[in-house]
Amino acid sequence: MLKQTSINRIGLASIILVILLLFSAFPKSDNHILNLNENISIEYISNILPHQTFLIDSNNYVARASILLSGKTTEGKIKELLNILIIDGKKESSIPSGFRAIIPSDTKIMGIDFTDSGIVKVNFSKELLKVKKEFEEKIIEAITYSLTSLNDIKGVLIYIEGELLTTLPQSGKKLPSILKRTFGINKVYNINSTRNINDVTIYYVNVHNDNYYYVPVTKYVNDDRDKIKIIIDELTSGPIYEANLMSFLNANAKLLNYELREQELALNFNSYILDDIKNKKILEEVIYSIALSIGDNYDVSQVVFMVEDEEIEKSVLKPLE
Repeated sequence: MLKQTSINRIGLASIILVILLLFSAFPKSDNHILNLNENISIEYISNILPHQTFLIDSNNYVARASILLSGKTTEGKIKELLNILIIDGKKESSIPSGFRAIIPSDTKIMGIDFTDSGIVKVNFSKELLKVKKEFEEKIIEAITYSLTSLNDIKGVLIYIEGELLTTLPQSGKKLPSILKRTFGINKVYNINSTRNINDVTIYYVNVHNDNYYYVPVTKYVNDDRDKIKIIIDELTSGPIYEANLMSFLNANAKLLNYELREQELALNFNSYILDDIKNKKILEEVIYSIALSIGDNYDVSQVVFMVEDEEIEKSVLKPLE
């Protein structure tokens, strides 16, 4: 009898322990900070961390894709990102389903020089120039956006066997001396005048095998309003020019006001930005589309989402300086 009672107690204790472990595995719901930088500070056993790169999707957009980087130094991460962009390269297995590399397969990385000022110089072999006209600008966009996704990288210089690349080989388009995200990506020109041209990069949503990802589009428009107003208007109206890009922002959502503070942009919306009014929740896709768009247009570290003056979410774009 005593033996049976002991067994029962041990069994009950085991069940309670399992239940406690299950509860501890679930994250607490009172943390509303969404880290869009995704350079997670947790070090996995394998030292492989999630990161973002920009690859070609099935619609030939240069799109944001999640990959894993094993490099510990900035130089190591730069080399990994570039190798992922090379067709049939040594990092081809790292490319997610639905995406593909863009740099010609026989291109060699001849040298990488990362300066303290945050400018990286990359020396490629001449095979980089062996590309069709419709893809030559996308190569520059993919390299620039992929490398500047690293917090330490402020700009990129591309060299071809020791000589600075100043023009595209097929179109002859001139390149800026230092390539930054201001170069634009997936460019669309909605202009009817050469006056008051504003360039605004907006992140839309696309889907592959039920997995959402983000596609940045730089629009050139005759609109001299603040860029945040253009971003919200574009996301509520949807990308009329291309049906396969989506926005989840409710058409009735309105930006009531906004404030550019030190290192952050605070946005105050009406209640239509909420997907769940009772629990005061904003769709993750809405948060990402807006916050990533702000990250490419404003020099801020975080975005605060408010609904009728109440803070709902805070999205971290990069570490606070």
